Amino acid sequence: MSKIYSTEELVKILAEERRACMNGQRLNLAVTPSGINPLIDRFVRAEGIQKFTAYSDFRNTVHQYQRDHRISGIVWQHCAIKGKVFQYPKIDDQLISLSEDRQILKAAKASIVAFWQDVTQDMDFYLSLNNGKFYQPAIARDIERILQRSEWASLSYQGRSDNLEVILQLGWGKPEEALYRRGFPDSGSESIHAVQVGRVPIG
Repeated sequence: MSKIYSTEELVKILAEERRACMNGQRLNLAVTPSGINPLIDRFVRAEGIQKFTAYSDFRNTVHQYQRDHRISGIVWQHCAIKGKVFQYPKIDDQLISLSEDRQILKAAKASIVAFWQDVTQDMDFYLSLNNGKFYQPAIARDIERILQRSEWASLSYQGRSDNLEVILQLGWGKPEEALYRRGFPDSGSESIHAVQVGRVPIG
């Protein structure tokens, strides 16, 4: 019986393959610039497209492997904010979510939101607009509205102490299709940035 790779092993395999592709060790030679617009094609290097496509093709193969063998895309994240430590499930950036993964994310939503609310007391809130190009101040009613229509949550943070920014991503559908609204309207997400009073999101 052949070995079945774990989530952690797939993450490592993808990271190694990505490095190999970016270093030019893997190319999809069948891919060339578009040929549609000669002006644009002058600025697009064939090697860059070949590197990107080689990795994209490999990642798609891994995604199919996940589906075929029911390999979870969940990795467990740890964060420590304001002296409080929290662990939560998240879909790895390079993997896909299975239906059972999304059930785990839905079950974890309340605890993720509760932790975020706990560590962001007395902070200012902003909604991310147009994929983080703009930010709009948010009030409790805005946040509650997004909470009500979301299915899952994820956390990230940057900065420290006086420039700390804690980001709550609230989404629906498949997390891997939520970023940049690739799967909209079936999948998508909105982000709420908590920053120290008087500060604005770093972006």
